[in-house]
Amino acid sequence: MLAYAGRVSTSLAAMHTETPPSPARLVFLDWVRIIAFFILVLYHVGMYYVSWDWHLKSEFAGSALDPFMVLSAPWRLGLLFLVSGVVSQAMLRRLGILAFLRRRTLRLLLPLLFGALVIVPPQSYIEVVHDVGYDGGYLRFIGRFLTGYGGFCDHDGCLFLPTWNHLWFLPYLWMYCLVLAALAACADGRLDTAARTLARHLGGWRLLVLPAVFLALARVTMLRHFGETHMLVDDWFAHATYLYLFLLGALLGRAPQCWPRFAAMRWQALALAATAWAATVCWYRLLGLFPDAAGTPTWFALMGAVYALLAWSAIVAACGFARRHLHHDGPARAYLATAVLPVYLVHQTLIIVLAWLLRPARLAPGIEAPVLVVLTLTLSFGLYEAVRRVSFLRPLFGLPLASRGATPRSQEQSSLPA
Repeated sequence: MLAYAGRVSTSLAAMHTETPPSPARLVFLDWVRIIAFFILVLYHVGMYYVSWDWHLKSEFAGSALDPFMVLSAPWRLGLLFLVSGVVSQAMLRRLGILAFLRRRTLRLLLPLLFGALVIVPPQSYIEVVHDVGYDGGYLRFIGRFLTGYGGFCDHDGCLFLPTWNHLWFLPYLWMYCLVLAALAACADGRLDTAARTLARHLGGWRLLVLPAVFLALARVTMLRHFGETHMLVDDWFAHATYLYLFLLGALLGRAPQCWPRFAAMRWQALALAATAWAATVCWYRLLGLFPDAAGTPTWFALMGAVYALLAWSAIVAACGFARRHLHHDGPARAYLATAVLPVYLVHQTLIIVLAWLLRPARLAPGIEAPVLVVLTLTLSFGLYEAVRRVSFLRPLFGLPLASRGATPRSQEQSSLPA
């Protein structure tokens, strides 16, 4: 049980017409990101109870919740990388290449470093206490964590230390920003040409099928060979999927006329996603296999295509319904968009620590899971409220330094992080 990495974060703002708007008006994508994050909290609480491996497992863990986890697992991260691509493209055009890279580095790598050294270690400590019976105390464990100790092993393998666990999204996003900046520096005109080509062809049924084809090809040809490691340097299947979606988002950022097409196809996309989800669950229930473990090459290819169709059609549906119904802006959107990154940094550690503390009570999952969700969100936002008021802590949690004389509330209204 000593191997897993979690998931999640990034922002933008709203487009009401077919004419290219200011990037600051794509409010619906901010709402997409916010909602995806709340689904992430539910997902990571669910990981405590499902049959899959995770850092810590409930004694009541089983397969009953597995189909509902499969409902969001294929698309949630891809959606966040797509939105991140749109955000990054807008920032790149607004700031220029050097300022863009400077901001992305400070807002992604500084929280990653702080998170890996301070926020993540309690997860690994509880994991080794639970799985291998470590009794050396937390301070001694930190010494081993920081020096890359490799002796924490069980039947599933050894824990790789130090680790960034669920924070893997941050270095991946930073690296993809480097790729986007390099493309803009070397071939900015070609990016505009690619965006115009995308706008010409990405409509109607093509919107639902063409991007899914690439995702299916990547899954069928690469997943079994490379897996998904979240280690950055060897994660070729993940890069083929997430970098593709990130760059697709960057092109969509240059072709805003595509967003109404997402809204037009939202119901068809939802129907496709539901059908693909039902097929995936049936495959899992009948054979006890996930799509990434489907027996013969033929069945593996078929289920890989179904999984990719589920992932992309769900992304189209999410963006389409948001484009149609989530145009409204206001203090709630501004507050939540700013809070997402700090809350993302701490939420999984809180889930694992709280679950560990609640274990002696042996609460039924129907009671314990809602308690975990409520406590995680309450403490996460409580920490955010504290952090945003302390200047030296703000950059460590991905928040901009407050302007001199600005209140935390006014800072949220005027400067939304991407």
